[in-house]
Amino acid sequence: MKDLFDTVSFGNLKLNSRIVRTGLWESQREQPGNLTPEIYDRYENLAASGVGLIITELYSLYPKDVFSKYSNTLNYNQFVREAKDLTDLVHLYDVPIFAQLGFVQYNKPTEQHIAVEKISIEDIRKIQTDFIIACKKLDYAGFDGVQIALGNYYFLTRFINPYFNKREDKYGGNTYNRLRIVLEIIKVIKQNTNLHINCRLNAFDIQKGGMTVEDTVEIAKILEDNGVDSLQITRPRSPQYFSRENYEKKILASACNDIIDNVSIPVIMGGGVRTQKQINNILNKTKVEFISMQRPFVADTSFLVDWQIDGDGEVKCKTCNNCYWKKTSTCFIYPKASLNVK
Repeated sequence: MKDLFDTVSFGNLKLNSRIVRTGLWESQREQPGNLTPEIYDRYENLAASGVGLIITELYSLYPKDVFSKYSNTLNYNQFVREAKDLTDLVHLYDVPIFAQLGFVQYNKPTEQHIAVEKISIEDIRKIQTDFIIACKKLDYAGFDGVQIALGNYYFLTRFINPYFNKREDKYGGNTYNRLRIVLEIIKVIKQNTNLHINCRLNAFDIQKGGMTVEDTVEIAKILEDNGVDSLQITRPRSPQYFSRENYEKKILASACNDIIDNVSIPVIMGGGVRTQKQINNILNKTKVEFISMQRPFVADTSFLVDWQIDGDGEVKCKTCNNCYWKKTSTCFIYPKASLNVK
């Protein structure tokens, strides 16, 4: 019988549990992005909690992206040195750590918010180069992997989605062509770094004419064939309706089952659970082997410690979504717990 605190393999990595902590916003950094003692403390608490894998808050690829002021950046001189201190700290607890990398808008000095179909081949090469340079920095900084943001509504998400991508060249049309920009990035990352490559994907879309679960299955198979080491499957947007939570959770688990049936790499189901019992039920009644959580770790970085002791835990997070909407890495209901201050 599977348990969330099992020691398990995740590709070539060993995890101390089946729980993956996913980050989102970073509100505790200094400008232009320097890591603060609060950030180091938070990550040490996470690593010591019993989590299997840590995925960082978003590292914005571009300093002037729409979300850059709410996220960390690689674009400052001390990044590699400070990030190496962070990864070394996490590794003391035998916990691997991935850096989440993405951006929402592609801007140039003369053009802003350029649509997918307006991106030139020169622009594509610039984006690919920027990703690869960023991944080299992440490798130097000691990260075990990178998560490429292909979920929610980041720029590359729109690029691979038929609802947004109406291009008529080799970067548009069929699924493989829409993925080409990502596949070319993955190839070079594989050739030049030791990073585990994880891709975050939407299970399905809410737009008519967008990605279906069947489309996501096809994308997952192509990504695996081109060197991706694992996947995280999520909903396209943050949960907002409590009455729909159980319904959406079942739909997401079903989509993950379909994807798991078609790939041999690890697949993480993205969140939406609140109790230890719910997680273990999913682990034993579906094919899901790994579950990610974000908001519960904002409410209390160390809640898994209590779960291991009590054996029947429930998260403190009330899904009020203030941490999401106000774009902060701290909780508004339990501010002391989110900072691990007693």
